[in-house]
Amino acid sequence: MTRLDTGEYFYICGIMDTGAAVRSLAALAQGSRLAVFRLLIQAGPDGLPAGVITEHLGLPASTLSFHVKTLCHAGLVESRQEGRFIYYSASFAAMNALIAFLGENCCGGKSCTPNAAASRRRKLP
Repeated sequence: MTRLDTGEYFYICGIMDTGAAVRSLAALAQGSRLAVFRLLIQAGPDGLPAGVITEHLGLPASTLSFHVKTLCHAGLVESRQEGRFIYYSASFAAMNALIAFLGENCCGGKSCTPNAAASRRRKLP
């Protein structure tokens, strides 16, 4: 009988636990790391070589390395080597899992769109 590795189960299903969500949010809670992550999201699944990221964001290579390491440890960024170049790409599965975790049970199952009556009550005279 095969045992289910819960960490692998959460990764495969896109379900995120609180600890993983905190690590992801902490990694994104810094301007340069958020800029790197957003740039990699825009680049798509193929990602970008480190040199292009440093040029685009104006970061020194050592600074980029420091920030990417934090994003990798949080599971938000992956790296691969192609020849002499290191490419970084966003983990879309991790991003989607974080978004799903944040929106889980949103508004207690009720519509998130405020109705017109509630909007009128909030206005000050």
